[in-house]
Amino acid sequence: MESLKQKIEHLNALVLEGKAMDAFELYYDDAVVMQENAGTPTVGKEANRLREIEFFGAITEFRAASVEDVAVGEDVTMVKWNYDYTHKDWGLRNYTQVAVQHWKDGRIVREQFFYGN
Repeated sequence: MESLKQKIEHLNALVLEGKAMDAFELYYDDAVVMQENAGTPTVGKEANRLREIEFFGAITEFRAASVEDVAVGEDVTMVKWNYDYTHKDWGLRNYTQVAVQHWKDGRIVREQFFYGN
């Protein structure tokens, strides 16, 4: 059985390979709740799939992404990311983000992203 550490490392590797949607399909629960900072959560895999597709479709230039740190606890993982890209609506984005994933039965059931504006 794959450990939580192995799962989050594989998920991160897929994202870094440009396969974020493959990671989403593989590791996210059908009832996943995702939230940006303190914003309104998006509920359900279908709604979050559409949100992710829209986000990636709006990136006009992707320069870099890197994982700085990974922490693994009991049914929770945290990943510190650095991103550098241009978004069609938001312009140049170069920032650090912490993603916190809560897991159940090998899938992410809740994820929240923390970053400055």
